[in-house]
Amino acid sequence: MTAAEDRSPVVAGLLLAAGGGRRLGGRPKALLTHRGRPLVEHAVEVLRGAGCEVVHVVLGASADVVRERAELPGCVLVDNPEWAAGMGSSLRAGLSSLAADARGVDAALVLLVDQPGIGVEAVARVRAAYGSRDTLAAASYDGERGHPVLFGAGHWAGVEESAVGDRGARDYLAAHRDAITPVDCSDVAEPYDIDTEADLSHLE
Repeated sequence: MTAAEDRSPVVAGLLLAAGGGRRLGGRPKALLTHRGRPLVEHAVEVLRGAGCEVVHVVLGASADVVRERAELPGCVLVDNPEWAAGMGSSLRAGLSSLAADARGVDAALVLLVDQPGIGVEAVARVRAAYGSRDTLAAASYDGERGHPVLFGAGHWAGVEESAVGDRGARDYLAAHRDAITPVDCSDVAEPYDIDTEADLSHLE
């Protein structure tokens, strides 16, 4: 048995938190307040609560301010200077960072910072779908695919190649739909996004 086979698999949390909140008057989504603290802190706690000991956070809009105001101890903070080009660039930056992590990451559990209705239980369910570095799994809400999404390391190169603009991994997932393990989270989470002023009503 090799050293890699002798250890527990490392499923890392990958939090995409680079958005600039264009439809929110340019307020970085990472710093929107939810339950008395920035959304980025809330999302990191969700990933950790679901069992992700390794967490990489991709920052973009006002990255320096986020670093200054948010408490993210133990996280690997990844700057994405191309964040305005869309989610695809942040996904590529995050996967590249995970690939370079000396702890040997086997899978990325991708969560979006602007979905606070997705909590620990839903993230833990998707994390539990990990079986190998070829695993591909995603939360499902009333039959519709959503986040979080789990990418075994065997998929990273393909995801990075196809992740452009705001589509993120959508094209890759569509091309590999038969390989995706759906994980129903309809009973424990609400996958709304915080995109507009009206959406701010979801924040507490």
